[in-house]
Amino acid sequence: MKPSRGFQLALLALTAWCVGIVFGAGAPGSASAQAAATNTGLPVIDQAYITNTFEEAINVRVGPSTTTYPIPCGSLPVGASAVALGTTPAHEWVQIQFPECPAGVGWVYAANVTLTGALREVEPPATPTPLATATFDPTLVAAFQLQPTVTRLPTFTPPPPLAHPTFAESARPKGDFPAGAAILALGLIGGIVLAISFVSRR
Repeated sequence: MKPSRGFQLALLALTAWCVGIVFGAGAPGSASAQAAATNTGLPVIDQAYITNTFEEAINVRVGPSTTTYPIPCGSLPVGASAVALGTTPAHEWVQIQFPECPAGVGWVYAANVTLTGALREVEPPATPTPLATATFDPTLVAAFQLQPTVTRLPTFTPPPPLAHPTFAESARPKGDFPAGAAILALGLIGGIVLAISFVSRR
């Protein structure tokens, strides 16, 4: 006698249920292993997290400072989220989980992200030790420090005093007739003659 269609469907369902029980025993372990290996970047439930809602990409730094840590260790694109670990005492920077930074921890500026949840205050990392200042060999420096040659100025010699020429008054020869008196006498004589000639014409 040929089994009915309903019996065949029931038998098929029973077979599928048995196969599911047999092969589903190891499914939870494999599924959890796959979830652990896949990093979706989504925050854990009841875990504080930040989301970039400010601009296309914000810098993630090693420490909470733009001057002490001028070179970012990565960036967080817009819309991306990261698990928040803590905040500075002034609540200006937020510490996040970031695999690209050393030790998997980075810092973002709080004004550039949206915080969800509460954070505890954490101490910022120690200020990095500055690079050693280069020192110069004193002997080498002294070899290149040229001392200027001191040139003595010539001694000033005052000029000799200026000699003023003097002229001695020449002695007049005694007994000479003065030329002025002769001219005056000649003029007087000429005037008398002119007067006489003028009177005689009348």
